[in-house]
Amino acid sequence: MGIKTPPYLKPGDTIGIVCPSGYMAFEKAAECIRVLQEEWGYKVKVGSTLGSKSETYFSGTDEERLRDLQQMLDDDEVQAILFGRGGYGMGRIIDKINFKKFKKKPKWVIGFSDITIFHCHLYANYGISSLHAPMAAAFNDGGYTSPYVQSLKEALEGQPAHYTCSSHVLNKKGEAAGPIVGGNLALLVNTIGTPSEIKTKGRILFIEDIGEQKYSIDRMMFQLKRSGKLDKLAGLIIGGFTEVGDTERPFGAEVQQIIYDLIKEYDYPVCFNFPVSHDPENYALKIGVSYTLKVDSQKVVLKE
Repeated sequence: MGIKTPPYLKPGDTIGIVCPSGYMAFEKAAECIRVLQEEWGYKVKVGSTLGSKSETYFSGTDEERLRDLQQMLDDDEVQAILFGRGGYGMGRIIDKINFKKFKKKPKWVIGFSDITIFHCHLYANYGISSLHAPMAAAFNDGGYTSPYVQSLKEALEGQPAHYTCSSHVLNKKGEAAGPIVGGNLALLVNTIGTPSEIKTKGRILFIEDIGEQKYSIDRMMFQLKRSGKLDKLAGLIIGGFTEVGDTERPFGAEVQQIIYDLIKEYDYPVCFNFPVSHDPENYALKIGVSYTLKVDSQKVVLKE
């Protein structure tokens, strides 16, 4: 599949902010808005779902969230869309989004976690790249100066990515090249058998997650394996698995070992603890764009 990359941004372009899933108070996005305008030189257009009057977990009803996102996707004055947060909810509206205008004039859509479904759907159905990257809350408390939020800025400007991280004892050495796909493990598993399911053959797959039990991670990894998603990958990137729980009777292994035991039979390169996660360490990755992955005994290099 060929990939279509939206136009990169230039000073004065407009970034829209919406919350298509969980609720987010406006104050938690205030610093992000300030930085986008005053530090990065963009205009900002805020959707109705950011700081909405919703009294539930969601930022609005399914209809309200869909309408807000649809307006941003279709707005000619908006060159990119930054999701305020993830949470849960994208899967409830993804099949109702009208991409007719967007696919003719794509724009960068930015987010992670629950937004994994949007990334997968866009790639699987339209071959359009999007950004798995920090969202609005990552800008708070000086976070916008971190190399991870700065990687979002660089990606939006069209600077090719070049990331490195330390080696890990479970890494499988080697070199790979191919389009990068992936995201949150739970959401990737949830797309299997749906119109948002992605192909992984010949691609570099990355996964991360938060708040899962060890047995659940094992179960989801087996589902990826049984569905063929781990077969014939170009390479595999294991990101951060944070706030992991365990059962009263211990599962018996750490997350990295759980994953390694499932993938050790494959001959493609694998790296563990890559900085893509729900923690602040979360590099921007362009879904569907070709990267090279080099895993050796000293370090890991991921380069666009």
